[in-house]
Amino acid sequence: KIEDCLITAGIPHRGRPQHDRFLREAAALMRESTGLRRTGSAAIDLAWVAAGRFDGYWEHGLGPWDTAAGIVLVREAGGAVSDLDGGLDVFGTGGICAGNATIQKALVESLRAARGA
Repeated sequence: KIEDCLITAGIPHRGRPQHDRFLREAAALMRESTGLRRTGSAAIDLAWVAAGRFDGYWEHGLGPWDTAAGIVLVREAGGAVSDLDGGLDVFGTGGICAGNATIQKALVESLRAARGA
């Protein structure tokens, strides 16, 4: 269940757009999950989801070079990866959501609701 999960996220730094969107998403997941963390690296976040250190991960505005290897790790570990709408266009949209199949779907739903989508 998402309330038992430790979630990691990419937080937009100064000069990046969409701080308000991230704050809405983070607020929703802070209410629903055990907690949020930030490592500062999409590659580490995805590797640690694959290893089970984090239960889920999401981030906006990434390039394929940020996520390609981590996507392989998560999928090879039996996890699920999608774009932030639950589709398969991670490289096209630049948004990613990862976790085990159950948590990943719950994250997508929570993030959509937080965005009002």
